[in-house]
Amino acid sequence: MRELLIYSISACASLFILGYVVHMFIGGLVSEQTEVIAIIVVLSIDLAVMAWMARDILKSRQQR
Repeated sequence: MRELLIYSISACASLFILGYVVHMFIGGLVSEQTEVIAIIVVLSIDLAVMAWMARDILKSRQQR
């Protein structure tokens, strides 16, 4: 259970930092609406990858 808390905090921090990185890279270069769309797309991809990794971890633990 403690691992789940640590993974959740890590995932939230990762999403926050990645959103800020996208903002720093393209903020001011494109319109605000385009920036929001880019942040949503990048965070959605990152969230899908994190979900895949969590599924893989749970799958490997069930096989033990």
